[in-house]
Order: sequence, then structure tokens, then C-alpha cells
Amino acid sequence: MPSNYLTPGADIEAIIDAPPTPLFRPSPCKRYVMLVRYTLTPPLEMLAQPFAKLGGLRVDLSSGSTRRTYNLIGFELHDLQEGGDVTQIDLPPGCRRLSSLSWSPSGAYIAFTGVVDDGLGCWIYDVATHTAREVQGILVNDVMGADFRWMPDGESLLIGAVPEGRGPRPEKPIVPSEPKIQVTSGRKAKNRTYQDLLQDEHDDALLEHFGQTQFVIASARDASWRALGDPGLFTFCAPSPSGEFFLVKRLRRPFSRVVPLYFFAHTLEIWGADAELVRVIADQELAEEVPTQGVRTGPRRIGWRPLCDASLYWAEALDGGDPTVEAEHRDRLMSLDAPFDAEPEEFVRVEHRYRGISWLQNPGQALVTQYDRDRRWISTALHHVERADEPKVLFERSVHDQYNDPGQPVQKRLPDNTIVTLCDGDAIFLSGQGAGPEGDRPFLDRFELGTSETTRLFECAEDRYEFVCALGSPDADGALSLFIQSESRTEPPNYFLRDADGTSRRLTNFQDPHPELTGVEKEILRYEREDGVPLSGTLYLPPKHLRPEGPLGAVIWAYPIEYSDPSTAGQVRAQPTRFTRLSLTSPLMFLARGYAVLDRATMPVIGDPETMNDTFVEQIVGAAQGAVDAVVARGVADPDRICIAGHSYGAFMTANLLARTKLFRVGIARSGAYNRSLTPFGFQAERRSLWEAPETYITASPFFHADQIDAPLLLIHGEDDPNSGTFPLQSRRLFHAMQGLGGAARLVVLPHEGHGYRARESVLHVLAEQFNWLSEHMSPRDKGDADELIDS
Repeated sequence: MPSNYLTPGADIEAIIDAPPTPLFRPSPCKRYVMLVRYTLTPPLEMLAQPFAKLGGLRVDLSSGSTRRTYNLIGFELHDLQEGGDVTQIDLPPGCRRLSSLSWSPSGAYIAFTGVVDDGLGCWIYDVATHTAREVQGILVNDVMGADFRWMPDGESLLIGAVPEGRGPRPEKPIVPSEPKIQVTSGRKAKNRTYQDLLQDEHDDALLEHFGQTQFVIASARDASWRALGDPGLFTFCAPSPSGEFFLVKRLRRPFSRVVPLYFFAHTLEIWGADAELVRVIADQELAEEVPTQGVRTGPRRIGWRPLCDASLYWAEALDGGDPTVEAEHRDRLMSLDAPFDAEPEEFVRVEHRYRGISWLQNPGQALVTQYDRDRRWISTALHHVERADEPKVLFERSVHDQYNDPGQPVQKRLPDNTIVTLCDGDAIFLSGQGAGPEGDRPFLDRFELGTSETTRLFECAEDRYEFVCALGSPDADGALSLFIQSESRTEPPNYFLRDADGTSRRLTNFQDPHPELTGVEKEILRYEREDGVPLSGTLYLPPKHLRPEGPLGAVIWAYPIEYSDPSTAGQVRAQPTRFTRLSLTSPLMFLARGYAVLDRATMPVIGDPETMNDTFVEQIVGAAQGAVDAVVARGVADPDRICIAGHSYGAFMTANLLARTKLFRVGIARSGAYNRSLTPFGFQAERRSLWEAPETYITASPFFHADQIDAPLLLIHGEDDPNSGTFPLQSRRLFHAMQGLGGAARLVVLPHEGHGYRARESVLHVLAEQFNWLSEHMSPRDKGDADELIDS
């Protein structure tokens, strides 16, 4: 570890280094379960590898692949039919870490990619023989997203590869060939403050170099391969369910300096089986003027329809993509069938913005979801797309109404690798969180499409936290078994297979990663804002052996969320029966140092979506007062030793609360934005620009009120933060303001880190900084100091 990075102590290092619960991936046939092992905190050396920022992409220059900040280190297979055999699959020779994995549609193979010396290799693992074959002679190109997918036959793999003879990447000239020039057209283009954009012709050349992709089709049996078409700047290639055609998206110039890659000019093409061009579906121009919270015009969200040999569908805006334009219908869905020589046909028209379609296993049926921006309202209707029947609205609610969330349709992968919503006759299955006043109780329901009657098949017990990971294979009577993740306050997550008769078989036996903290206590703490809005948070208390006598120092961690009405704002969002797992830079880490933590303290901003931020400050101050009063009244927190803290928008909230109240002794703000004049075309859910609501932007910006921040503030930021609006300059400028005004602040900028923090060295350093900050600034005062503070 670099000598100047701090560590919070051996006990915290042990918690950070404890392996996380592996990822759970059952095979499509449900005979096998794949558990993927990974590490949460890669070494800083991995993050420090040079990378290029190209139109919203980040490309690792050492491998020429997408920059990743996690480590997949291997996987194991559990055979559920033959004595529960477990097979460990480690990294192949020459592979440093895995990048992605995918079951074949039948479950006979697993395809995976991994980092090798000169790029990304690809292997196909045969489950029956327990052998992995490398697809030799190619390197996978995942830069644009077209890395690999299974063909409909389940016996071959479509791979986006690095073209043969690509050569070295273009070197940046020492002397530029021209100035950096941008031109505005005179038309309004209210773009967000995107990061990682293309800057010059050299960036353009790098994008074309790394993005060039040659598609190949590899055999799963022997890993031999053949080329498909010529190389190009492709972002995806998707085979039709019949395997006769391919849908291809090809980027083209001109590129943009103001928007990321998904707004670039492109063509949507249909290829035949031998890559011959069948038809151009759309030729989209560069879209630098998409309205705020709008969509681009022309075909979008295009895909192949399941249960059809070759039928395309996509959405098109009917309002010019502008949500402020009055329109009877905002979107329509179009279809085009092979041989693709006819005109596209409209098959669904929706009143509000199209959010997605879920094709049912029953042919001709689909669930179409739309979103009403004005009401923040979401609705899902059943459509018989080949009949003139009126759609039947099945579910509708506020997007923030968790109590009435019906759950998500359970999906199934078909043998041709398409995805449908699983049906049992005229019924579907819905899996949900089961939010309620006492916390979440996940469930699985059977929902009758004709009658809307619901039968509960599974519900989490009151004293545990369990949810359905996947449905197993049906028995002879058609009853389903369930894969369950189960945990409790004192038991870490483990996986079980629950048969239709209710008997369970344990599949894993993961142990408590930090048994010394098993005694953590937690409860849902309910309280009210002064205006009567009900609020809540999850209150955590450290184990008794770590708890000092008397009221504790406390950390309130929060993140503001916008709501349209008080009823949904007051809903409880908590999981009190889950195992308390400490990891990374979670606020729960403060428990290990004896602090109480009120996590996810409700911080609602309620009102008209067009104007609610006019009262942002007043609303978060009221919520913060309610939280402080609640933890003090509960008898667990010393009112003179409370820290307010948050990440991203929560950091924005933290700085505002320190500037507008005297409620907190100290603050911690991570990866935030503090000067909203630097995000002039909206922030979070704000729809107005700076020039339309200047007073709101200034009032809500803690930077303009830095002279009122009296409490010590720890600012932490990743030096390579790509998040829109939270560029590191935001933290630097607030620190400089407090420095000039005589405030107490500390700025920690983490090299090579993004919006969150991943490297082991960075994570440990952040925890050490936070612990040290509270130790320095939140120690108990003597009585005289406390009385003076209260009097002031």
C-alpha cells in the first residue's frame, strides 16, 4: 500500500477484505447454479492504469477494452440433480480477471471473457465435460457494448472482435493541428453538463480506433469461428429469433463535443445471414438539441419481437420528443416484419412517454408501460397487439408509491435466447419488494390477467428477509420450486432451493464476515416534519461492547428525493430484518467506532414538479430538524454530537444544512455539487434553467452561502468523477470559498476514483478520514462550552 494512504485499523481492514456473497446465476434449465466470486475492492494499481475518455466511454489503454473497476475472480457450478456436486472453475491460464459471463439458452455452455496481456480473451465452458475452450485468434471488443451474445441455436456465439491488423492506437500529437472550436447553431440545446466528452480530432481518432469491431460467429463445440461482414463502428448486433437476420447499429460522423455517444449520428441496418444489407431502418442525425427530459426523434429502443421468426419493433415520439409540447399521444410503437420490404406499421399508441414493453409467453400479448411526467405517474396495460381490443390497464400508481408496487413480471429465456414474461395459462408471476409501514417483505404473486385476481405464492416471514432469486423447474403437477436468498438480523445471506411442497435445501453456507459486529441493533425510527409530513429512517446502534456509556455521537445519512404528495413521501423505506453487512464506504461503518447511525433518513422535497425546488432549503431543514429531534428523544444521541453526511445529492444537502442550520456539530460531504450555476440547465429533477429560475439556483447553492457554514466540513471527491454535474471542481471551489472565508474544511481528492470509491487503498483512506474527522471535531465538550453553544 502507498505509504501516505491512511488505514482505519486492522479490524476495519478485515471487514473490507471479507469476501462478498457471490453472484447467483441459475442455468436456464435450472439444473445448475453458477456462483460468481468477485472482490469489491481492487488494488489502486488496477484503477491507476491509463484510460481514455471518449464520448461517455472509458477505455482501458492497456487492454483496449472497457475500463472496469471490479474483479471477477472465478465461479463454481452446483449440480442440483446429481448429489449436489460442486465444480470450481478458476481463471484460465493467462487470464488476470473475468469481465463477463453468460449461460447459453440451453444451459449446456457458459461463455465468458477475461483480461489477457493484449486485450480480452473469450472462452466457452462445456458444462457436461467441465472443459473450457478458448476462442483462439481473436480478441473481444467490448468498448462500444457489442461484446458477445448467444445465437438462437444455442450452439454458437456472436462475438464483437478486434479487427485483424488493427495496429497501434493513434498517438496524440505534441503540436495540435488546429484550435479546439465549437459552434452553436442558434437553436436551443439545453444539454446537461456531461463528462468524458470527445475534445478534439485525436479523441475522434481514438474512438474510431477502439470502436472498430469485426463480428464473428464461434462454435461452442470446438471454438472455431468465421467472420460476419466487414469491420465497422458498431454498438450492437442482435440476431433475429430465427437466426436469419441481424439488427445492427452503426455509428457515423459527425461526432459531438457536447453530448455523449448515445446521441451520435447512426444507422440502424438489417443484415442477412451472410451480412448482406437488407434494409436501412433509420438514418439518424446527430442529436445535440434533445429537449430537457425529452427523447430524440425517430426510431428508438428497437429490438426483435419474441415468438416471431423476424419481426422488429421500436418506439417513435409523436411530440417531437419534447415533454412540454401538448400532444394527445406522446409515443407510438411500430413493427416491421421480414422480408422488410413493406412500410412499418403502428401497433400501439400511448398517451404518455413510453417506458418499455414486456412480451408475454402467450403469443400476441404484451405489457406496455408509460410514464406521465406531469403527475409522476406510471401505468402498465395489457395489449393484444394483433387485435383491435382496447388495452386493459393492469397497474397504475405514483412512481414513488412503494406500498402499492405490484412487483415486476418474472421473465423466462426461451431456447432461441429471447426473453418473455413467464405465463401459466392466463396468469403471470410478479416479484416485488413488499414495502410497508413495518419495512419490506418481499413476495411472489400469481396474477390473473383476465380477472386481476392475485394469489400470493410466497411472502417473506416477519422475522427474516427472503426473496425469490429465480423460479425453478416445475414438478409433474406444474408446481414451481423457488430459488430463495435468505438472511436475518444475525445470519448472513445464503441461497436455498425451496420445493413446491415447502421443503428447503440449503445450497450455500456463507459465514458471518464480521461476527464481532453481530450485536448491531436496528429499528425503524418514525417521526414527523413540522408541517406534519411523516418521516422515517433506520436507526442502527453499535454492539454493546463497542457502545460507550450515555448518549452516543450520531451520524445522520440522507439523500433528498422529490415527491408529488406527502402520502408517498411518508412511506417507510427500510429492511429491518436484513443482515447488517458492513462494506466499502457504507455509513454503517461508523458503527464499528461506536457511533449511532440514522441511515436513509427521509429527506422529501414535495410539491409541483415545476417549482418544488423553490422551497428545497426550507423542506430539508424541516426534515433535518425532525431527524435530530427523533434521535435525541429516543435517548441514543447526544444533541451536541451529531454529524450530517451524504453522497452526491446527499452531499449537496449536507452543505446546505450546515449553511442554514446550527443543528450539526460537523458534516461529511462526498462527491457533491455545490454551485448550481455550473449546472445551468437543470439539476436532479429541476426542470427550469438558471435563467428561468435564478433565485432558486442561487438559494439552493451552498456555495453562495459558504460564509454561513460554521461547522467543520469534510469534503471528499473522486478525481475522475464522470457523473453529470458532480465534477471535482465543485468540491474544490467550495473548499476554496470556505478557506477564503475562514471556515473549517478539509478536502480529500482521491486519484483515479470515480463518483464512488472502489480501490482498496481509497476505501480504507476514506474510512480513516471520516473516523479521524469525527474524532477531531465531535468529541464531547465540557459543560461550559455546551452551554455557550446552546445560548448562541
